[in-house]
Amino acid sequence: MVRDYCGHGVGLAVHEEPEIPNYTSSYLPNPRLREGMVLAIEPMINLGTHKVKVLANDWTVVTMDGLPSAHFEDTVACTKNGLEVLTVLD
Repeated sequence: MVRDYCGHGVGLAVHEEPEIPNYTSSYLPNPRLREGMVLAIEPMINLGTHKVKVLANDWTVVTMDGLPSAHFEDTVACTKNGLEVLTVLD
């Protein structure tokens, strides 16, 4: 699981607080979710190392060991009834 990037809040700006890590660690803050928040959840899963580098085009991210990876994103809303996935495909 890539540790250099994370999910985030979404609002007036595309990238807002809080940061939403895709892995657990006792050193990470535990953001408090509140009703009305919208979050982008963006895990990047690797077959090999979690260490990554950005290619010369300043956009493409690859693992340091060159093994396959997958990245996906879902957007969720925090509601009074729990989380609602906003990116559901019909």
